[in-house]
Amino acid sequence: MTDEHTRAGVAAALAVGDRYGLPTGRPDVLHFKSNVLVRLGPVVARVPGTTRLARSSPEDWLARDVELSRHLTERDVLVVSPTTDPPAGPHFADGLPVTLWHYTPHEPGHTLPPREVALSLARVHDALADYPGELPELGPVRELRTVLDRHGAVMGDAAPRLYDELERVAAALPDGEARPLHGDAHRGNVVATAAGPCWLDFEDTWRGPLGWDLGVLCAEAGRATLDAYPADVAPSSLEPFIALRRLFEVPWRFVIAQRFPERLPEAEAALERYFSSRV
Repeated sequence: MTDEHTRAGVAAALAVGDRYGLPTGRPDVLHFKSNVLVRLGPVVARVPGTTRLARSSPEDWLARDVELSRHLTERDVLVVSPTTDPPAGPHFADGLPVTLWHYTPHEPGHTLPPREVALSLARVHDALADYPGELPELGPVRELRTVLDRHGAVMGDAAPRLYDELERVAAALPDGEARPLHGDAHRGNVVATAAGPCWLDFEDTWRGPLGWDLGVLCAEAGRATLDAYPADVAPSSLEPFIALRRLFEVPWRFVIAQRFPERLPEAEAALERYFSSRV
């Protein structure tokens, strides 16, 4: 754990754990990239990692994750659930926000069948439909603008091209009914448990067209997932959302490289691939 973001995240998790009497003697770092996840016995502490570089107030995103996950838990949707005792937070330690979650036993690396993933995501969407709280709009478009504003300098001459590309892709997005979405519905955010597929990470939730969630999922998981989703969605209608997702990944690689400089060549190669595919 030589990375300063990981060290700071673990220290904040332990500080909050000590505050609430959680077992902190043998912390287990489960994840250290976008967020730092530290298991403290039956509880997992979540602290922003790389997201600190892209978001001016990451505590707002973590608070949204808690609120949405609690809403879904109360409706018997299988998600990783926030704690109630101790309270989920966000708490603060050394200036970092920390949220607390029940540890959810699961099967790492298990590939869920497309039908199970699709139907479980549909249950999430149905239960989110009556969420009463405020949610962001423009979701990934707004976040990508923020990332380019904050980190465009490290992208050099490519930054203006990426700004232009974002406006082109955003203008091509179809209008549709805005509804609460997961926001980052890729296969890494659903895990296999004994009770079935369990979704997590609702900090990116926003109000937008269903095509965004389905496009993110199907770009990775394929047509079979779309076919199993209980709605009549034409594959061609997802293409503008898939295009936005592909663009979104390029500047984010440069954000990652700010924290892990050895990954800068990956970001530069992704940038070249993206624009080569546009020719």
